[in-house]
Amino acid sequence: MQLTVIPRLLAVMAAVVLFVTPGVAQAYMGPGLGIGAFTAVLGVIGSIFLGIVSIVWYPVKRLLRRLKRSQAEAPKDKTAEDA
Repeated sequence: MQLTVIPRLLAVMAAVVLFVTPGVAQAYMGPGLGIGAFTAVLGVIGSIFLGIVSIVWYPVKRLLRRLKRSQAEAPKDKTAEDA
């Protein structure tokens, strides 16, 4: 059984390597296209980052509000007891 698995695995690995490695591209990419591609990649990465930050920020904001409320209510309780 192992004798048939190894050649198949090697064939699959060879196919993956052939598909992943690019061939020679005989093309010119000018500065305008290069800058446009670069900013498009930055835009996608930035939108993913902002999406993750917005998902994480809402619970953090709620926690900060709870902490502020508990700190604001604690001194009021002490002044009510002193009076």
